[in-house]
Amino acid sequence: MQPSGDMTFHHLGVACANLLAEMKCFQSLGYTQESNIFRDPFQRVQGVFLSGPGPRLELLAPLDPHSPVTSWLEKGVKYYHQAFEVPSMDRALFDLREHRGRVVSPPEPGIAFGGRPIAFVMLPGMLLIEVIQAA
Repeated sequence: MQPSGDMTFHHLGVACANLLAEMKCFQSLGYTQESNIFRDPFQRVQGVFLSGPGPRLELLAPLDPHSPVTSWLEKGVKYYHQAFEVPSMDRALFDLREHRGRVVSPPEPGIAFGGRPIAFVMLPGMLLIEVIQAA
């Protein structure tokens, strides 16, 4: 079975310990701040979107030691997820499960997306995908 093809790339997720220091690093590469800094208590992160010469980036720093970002930082992983907007969350999750994806975080409101539902799916090969309900 092929995926529905209705997924549109949105951003790469970047784990960082210090949001402001990481922003300065990417600004030296030509990136600019695209959004206000946000705090998401559901995901236990603070973040910001950057746009620039490459793909849109979402820099994410943990709000507390139990944040999902913490484990990626401890492993030395910076780029840890790809995000896609989808017209139907249910259909996208069904398709990803059909491709052996495992929902690791079920749909819940995404603060960075005005409350639109987001979910995280781990694909084989440890590829983490964020699914964002399109507006």
